[in-house]
Amino acid sequence: MAFNLTRRKFLQTASLAAASVPLSKVVSASTGVTKAPLDTKGTAGDKTVVGGICEMCFWRCQLVGKVRDGRLIKLEGNPKSIDNGTAICARGNAGVQLLYDVDRLKYPMKNVGKRGAPKWKKISWKEALDECGAKLKSTVDEYGPQGICVFPHGASAKYPMHYFERAVGTHNVSEASFFQCRGIRDTAYLATTGKPPGEKIDMANTKVMFFIGDHLGENIHVSHIKQYIQGLQNGAKLIVADPRFSAAAAKANIWVQIKPGTDTAYMLAIMNYLVKNNKYDKAFIEDHTEGFEEFAEAIKEWTLEKAAKVCDIPAEQIKEVAEMLAANAPHVAIHPGRHVSWYGNDFQRQRALACLTGILGAYYVKGGWVPAKGPKVGGVSWAKGEADHTYDLNINHHDGTKYYTNKPPGTPTELIRDCAISGKPYPIKSCVVWGQNPLQTIPGQQKMKDLFKAMDFVMCVDVMPTDVTAWADILLPESSYLERYDFIKKGTQWDLSKEHQQYIAARMPLVEPMFERKDQIYITNEIAKRMGNESKIPVQTIEELVDKSLATANLSIEKLRAEDGIHIQPGKDPYGIPEDFTVVLYNEDLVDDGHPGAPTYKAVPDNPKGFARLLYGRAPVHTFNRSQNNVWLHNAMPDNPVWINNEVAAKLGLIDGDTVGFVNSEGVKSATTTTVKVTAGIRKDCVYMYHGYGSANPALSIGHGAGVDDQSLITKLAVDPETGCNGMRNNFVKLIKDGKVLDIPA
Repeated sequence: MAFNLTRRKFLQTASLAAASVPLSKVVSASTGVTKAPLDTKGTAGDKTVVGGICEMCFWRCQLVGKVRDGRLIKLEGNPKSIDNGTAICARGNAGVQLLYDVDRLKYPMKNVGKRGAPKWKKISWKEALDECGAKLKSTVDEYGPQGICVFPHGASAKYPMHYFERAVGTHNVSEASFFQCRGIRDTAYLATTGKPPGEKIDMANTKVMFFIGDHLGENIHVSHIKQYIQGLQNGAKLIVADPRFSAAAAKANIWVQIKPGTDTAYMLAIMNYLVKNNKYDKAFIEDHTEGFEEFAEAIKEWTLEKAAKVCDIPAEQIKEVAEMLAANAPHVAIHPGRHVSWYGNDFQRQRALACLTGILGAYYVKGGWVPAKGPKVGGVSWAKGEADHTYDLNINHHDGTKYYTNKPPGTPTELIRDCAISGKPYPIKSCVVWGQNPLQTIPGQQKMKDLFKAMDFVMCVDVMPTDVTAWADILLPESSYLERYDFIKKGTQWDLSKEHQQYIAARMPLVEPMFERKDQIYITNEIAKRMGNESKIPVQTIEELVDKSLATANLSIEKLRAEDGIHIQPGKDPYGIPEDFTVVLYNEDLVDDGHPGAPTYKAVPDNPKGFARLLYGRAPVHTFNRSQNNVWLHNAMPDNPVWINNEVAAKLGLIDGDTVGFVNSEGVKSATTTTVKVTAGIRKDCVYMYHGYGSANPALSIGHGAGVDDQSLITKLAVDPETGCNGMRNNFVKLIKDGKVLDIPA
């Protein structure tokens, strides 16, 4: 499918009302860019409301809203922002359409049909909360707090997640951002540097950027992309390893068309080459690392030739990459990635990224990994109780043997699902889903459905009727990010070449919620009262939570609003390595836990004959499934074309735009179809799609059945042995055209 939507066409077709808002012409002398002022002009009812923080993706850009007679007609970046500035992406603009989506959840609903095939009855908030409280309390009374499992995600899920963890006392919490996204990255870096990495790389001032599967330019995290673009404009070189000619690969000096799953072998060869040829940072190794000799010994087998064979890339290209990194070190930006749950060998890949950064001395230096020093703002939540690990599923049979010694916070999804379905080692009988769609975030959809079938009670809280909401007994409508207070964003000037500044912003509503939607504090507190936990409630309203948090930085909602929604203060120089900072190249604790002390390549299964590996990633105008019902974004990208190599396509008789379905190596067929994108920019042994399409819930009038749900084809489960996180690219597929299954040529 051709993507022909320009920004001009987007604004013309998607927001005609917004185009009528007059903007004064304030032009920057340095850029020539016209910026929208905070004050709007128009009818007597027009006003600009400050305090918006986007939630169309997790990057959370700072917004202002143009409001006419109580209705939001346009969103813009806050001109005061030193993070995203006045820029927001297509998704950010389309937040207006989410707000007024006719399919949004409006009232509390009770399922009087079957889970998975619901019949909804509108009920009152009192009836809904009474039933939720009674069912959850009954579960705790009969089975203990471990009888409840929770699948939370998003800014609004933090408060209820902490309620169930701390006040109720269940360990059975699995948050998608940890177990399906960045948890492996964070724990691998913790085992290497003692710090989770975030995306704290100084791309704007670097000499070389090194990406493993990072398709910047397609994920559109605005301030991050600004740094990336500035680095390229400043002459930084770019190295991209990706089986696909991504947007980042298109800008690369070196594109490494690597075989899927072999990234760790590629990095081991780079590091071994640097060590063998004395091209590593000896001063950094001496002062800030542990286990260098053991590390060097452990990786010595990884010659350029060995890695070239494993990775299916030229040995000379690996050498070229190593030489480019060495020539520009320490001013190199080794990107730690974000969504890193790929093949089930991912902890080792993330360890390799952290160690490579250390070998090059690229921590705390200009152009390297720089944890910019942000302001301190305290939080308010449910008090932590005494930790009771009696029913922690990460303890095998309660005998003290740990399953996953480097798991992210919470409990690995597979442990929860296995326990809930089998009833061993104990029953799990109630499930709370808050802002997560585990049918599309977790591999093995049938297993997730089996969990719901095993429950006595399922409660869902969401903004939209996603696939998982069809499995709820009680469905509660939440106010959107544009209608509520909650998230506090803090950080530093994104361009570290400028004067160092810090900012604090709190999410404030731009408009009042419509219908009967409620915020997370109200919903959680009311359930807590009904479960007998009223005395533990930390705040009574969402405004109180935000104000108490801001008070730790001598701020308040009122003060922030007076400062146009963002408080800015002088920052601190982030450069300069702390004396006690250490990179553990060879980790003895990992060895004690039965894992390799140095990063180690763990092979993944090769393609079965006739199949291609199914890869997926982010779309530039969608945030996975969360935005699939947004009519503006749907018009921009209505399906997720499958990328297939042009030579393979020719042998199969496929051309651009053909309609195809899929069958995976376990015989599971896709419920829907998509279109073919023929390209030389992908390896012959894999195909690629954007993730999040193919919604199964008919309550989504736009997203239902649009494109193919790649997750429905991920039935071959693989679990990372150090973290317990699911690999999500372990299935292989054939294409189906006109009812005929097409074998992928070897």
